[in-house]
Amino acid sequence: MSQAAILPRRERPSIAYHRSAGRAPGVVFMGGFRSDMTGSKALALEAFCRARGQAFLRFDYSGHGQSEGAFTDGTIASWLDDSLDAFDQLTEGGQIVVGSSMGGWIALLVALARPDRTAGLVGIAAAPDFTEELMWRNMAPPVRQALLRHGVIWRPSAYGDGPYAITRALIDEGRRHLLLGGPIAIHCPVRLIHGRQDPDVPWQTAERLAEKLESKDVKVILVEQGGHRLSDPADIELIQAQVAELSDLAA
Repeated sequence: MSQAAILPRRERPSIAYHRSAGRAPGVVFMGGFRSDMTGSKALALEAFCRARGQAFLRFDYSGHGQSEGAFTDGTIASWLDDSLDAFDQLTEGGQIVVGSSMGGWIALLVALARPDRTAGLVGIAAAPDFTEELMWRNMAPPVRQALLRHGVIWRPSAYGDGPYAITRALIDEGRRHLLLGGPIAIHCPVRLIHGRQDPDVPWQTAERLAEKLESKDVKVILVEQGGHRLSDPADIELIQAQVAELSDLAA
């Protein structure tokens, strides 16, 4: 695998990325919470876009993968800033933003911040507002008290990669970026792919999100036996098909 390029930033962690040149619209992949840019979906989309002659970008948020920074320093705002820096400095023209899990929330925020350059959006088990709805609301009172007192708690992972930190800053700052409480002023075409067997983000989230989006072209695609990661070959093909459809619409 080729060496990642580095986007240096003054007084902020540098961002590692892989970029492929090609035609517009480009495709930008945004990974999930604690995921990195070497996952199967990112690599499959990269190969797909190269075969189509289409520009592609994948990158690691600060504190993730090959980028600098500590994971425990990260918040939705800081990872959004990482994404906007990568979007602004490493891409040109219209882009199809693709976000997986937390990356779906980040992709929505990028689309809101850069409406003129977001030509389409694909959410893969998109998890807007997860810090509030899936973390804070599911914490027992003693766990909440420990988080408020100590500023961090550690939770077991269901994916066998060790316990992970939830910080008070992640919860507190996430409240500034909640989306599901009102209309979402995104007007580009949107495709929301979600597994009905997702144990982490309820599939109903996709339908709630679709109702809030102001776009006139929103489709929810439910994968009957799909879990959260949606990385099986058939899932990858489905994701690629949606990216191709939105890319062709924007071309």
